[in-house]
Amino acid sequence: MPEPLLSVENLSVTFPGAGTRAVDGVSFTIEPGETVALVGESGSGKSVTALSILRLVDGAATLGGAIRFKGRDLVPLPERAMRAVRGADITMVFQEPMTSLNPLHTIERQIGEVLAIHRGLTGRKARARILELLELVGLRDAGRRMGAYPHELSGGQRQRVMIAMALACEPDLLVADEPTTALDVTVQAQILSLLADLQKRLGMAMLFITHDLGIVQRIASRVCVMLAGKIVEAGTAADVFGAPQHEYTRRLIASEPKGRANPVPADAPTLLEAGPLKVWFPIRSGILRRAAGHVKAVDGVSLRVRAGETVGVVGESGSGKTTLGLALLRLIPSDGPIVFLGQAIDGLGIGAMRPLRRDMQVVFQDPYGSLSPRMAVADIVAEGLIVQGQVRSGSERRAIVAKALHDVGLDPAVMDRYPHEFSGGQRQRIAIARAMVLQPRFVVLDEPTSALDRSVQAQIVGLLRDLQRERGLAYLFISHDLKVVRALANHVLVMQHGQVVESGPAERIFAAPETEYTRTLFSAAFDLRSDTVADLEPA
Repeated sequence: MPEPLLSVENLSVTFPGAGTRAVDGVSFTIEPGETVALVGESGSGKSVTALSILRLVDGAATLGGAIRFKGRDLVPLPERAMRAVRGADITMVFQEPMTSLNPLHTIERQIGEVLAIHRGLTGRKARARILELLELVGLRDAGRRMGAYPHELSGGQRQRVMIAMALACEPDLLVADEPTTALDVTVQAQILSLLADLQKRLGMAMLFITHDLGIVQRIASRVCVMLAGKIVEAGTAADVFGAPQHEYTRRLIASEPKGRANPVPADAPTLLEAGPLKVWFPIRSGILRRAAGHVKAVDGVSLRVRAGETVGVVGESGSGKTTLGLALLRLIPSDGPIVFLGQAIDGLGIGAMRPLRRDMQVVFQDPYGSLSPRMAVADIVAEGLIVQGQVRSGSERRAIVAKALHDVGLDPAVMDRYPHEFSGGQRQRIAIARAMVLQPRFVVLDEPTSALDRSVQAQIVGLLRDLQRERGLAYLFISHDLKVVRALANHVLVMQHGQVVESGPAERIFAAPETEYTRTLFSAAFDLRSDTVADLEPA
């Protein structure tokens, strides 16, 4: 039998002060040209395993076992020898390219650095190779983009640049750590297709780390399922997904958001009605900074939200989804009528809007960024109560906060802890508690599940449905994750370039989309077998 390209043997990783091993006795192999997926939830040890292969874990960590690449054990290699392996023989594509790319250097310089170090290419030869790589990964107008900085590119474009950099020296093994998690479904599909195509053309092996099981089914030949630092199940993708043996694997597969939206009574009153609504941002140029044009972020959008109803807003990044939500809450200026609880609010100032904030709340995408790191949970959740003057004593405030935390599935005893002491799912529950503590009527949910594991997504979807059913809440649910929208929304708006290209009841939209853009979105998000609303289990 030929020797595998990579053989990880009884790998263990221990960090100083940690009570348990982050990676505990992990073993697997990768053959030349093969794709192996490591799957599991956050904290399972996937990324630490991947970083260990390139010896990129914290220098204070202790590595045990063996990592054999082409028969040579990488664990005892000195750092200088490892630098020759990284970037040339084994390369890595990280989850968030914006934090992986240097914001001060152009794309050309960053890819050129790899070529200079490992291939000795500089000047004209390096530039020709950089252009060739950018065209290889499908970056449009590659010649002009070479001089761009990371912030001037979209998420999908930045990820293509990261892949070009990883492929610069034609590695034998590519480690892809959650490379599509933060991307829209259409861009995800493009990146996955690109990786599969490049793998065939270059004969490259790939270790793909993800918590999205749908992606694994599309791209991997073998799968290793990780839990608490251990591999609890391994086998071919067909075997693992077709007949999972471990209870954890079965739970992961079953954790996709399921069920249907809560039904809305036919006589449900209208809470909010708006439109046609416009939010145009001026493009200024010249010395006098005069408006030379406009970015039409929202361009003539109309919608109605009834009590107890969820309106889903879907579309790619830049389609205007979040801008629409902020405009409806009067957090940014807009043109056009907005009527909330029978009152026109489009002309109201900050002071006049403040009493209405009790009835309209928002939950943001990133709870870690939207929760103050300097405030305890009790103070974060109670802040709205204080601003609205709804409590008079500290004991009353803590009692209300305790109930709000209990309602979102958190132990009230944690209220004196700080956000960094919680997991992503727990932080999102705190953000939801902050919004719900005022007993609002209308809540804008802006990508509240996009950064969460599938099992945590399913929990949050169930929580939102329960709160809606108990309180008659109305939601505007903004997302590019169509599986979550499908599980929550009664009505769907599909946005592109600031306009609504299709709208209607969720069941009709998902079962029979009418526009080509909607069909493209759905085909990227679903396998398009029999995966329609009609096949969903009841909530």
